[in-house]
Amino acid sequence: MQHPAYGELRPVTSYASVLLADNPNPMTLDGTNTWVLRDPDSRECVVIDPGPDDAEHLSRVAGHGPVSLVLLTHHHEDHTAGVAEFVQRTGAPVRALDPELCHDAEPITDGEPIYAAGLQLRVLTTAGHTADSVCFVAEHDEAAVFTGDSILGRGTTVVAHPDGHLGSYLDSLRKIASLPPGVRVLPGHGPELDDARAVAEHYLDHRRQRLAQVRRALGDLGPGATPRQVVELVYADVDPVVWPAADLTVQAQLTYLHDHDHL
Repeated sequence: MQHPAYGELRPVTSYASVLLADNPNPMTLDGTNTWVLRDPDSRECVVIDPGPDDAEHLSRVAGHGPVSLVLLTHHHEDHTAGVAEFVQRTGAPVRALDPELCHDAEPITDGEPIYAAGLQLRVLTTAGHTADSVCFVAEHDEAAVFTGDSILGRGTTVVAHPDGHLGSYLDSLRKIASLPPGVRVLPGHGPELDDARAVAEHYLDHRRQRLAQVRRALGDLGPGATPRQVVELVYADVDPVVWPAADLTVQAQLTYLHDHDHL
């Protein structure tokens, strides 16, 4: 079974399967990936990102329980809007970096090992897409990292000012790039990828190229250029439907350049 597969639990590794929510749009790609994790010998499972407030999707996910733990990669509603109903359905505790998102459990911390459903996951804080973004590294023979929106299965991630912070995001990409070779990317949107290290390096190159383009645009437009003026030059190849998000991305880039280039 290949991505995208709506309404079906699609096995990806021996311990991780994905249910794709039917919420596609220009920002979510094909929709939100809800990950269901369990060791083959475990009756219980861990759910990463229950997804939107979609009763049919949440019912399908809950049907693969019992759910011993819910983990959240960040606060965006396409990953978390369904959490309250999912907790009602399953009674599972919820853990996230932000205490406000937790339910009957403590917030997660960087480097913390999480033991559940016969598996060991390690928390990797990856601020940048949002201040509360985290990844979960599966410490398993089939190594994988659940990246939320820090790395996507297709395209690149939006870093939208003010919650998104480009300097933090570049640091987070370097963290992911330091993982061993061959760690698979199991993302919050889009298909899985083979090598987190290689993808993170590609993302870093992409960001460096975009920053260079923004610098050149400011040279043409002047230092007082608005984000939209920069978008029209630098993101001319991008669907105008997502230009409002590009405005916020450019603002994050301008903030970064101001802090690092003393514009």
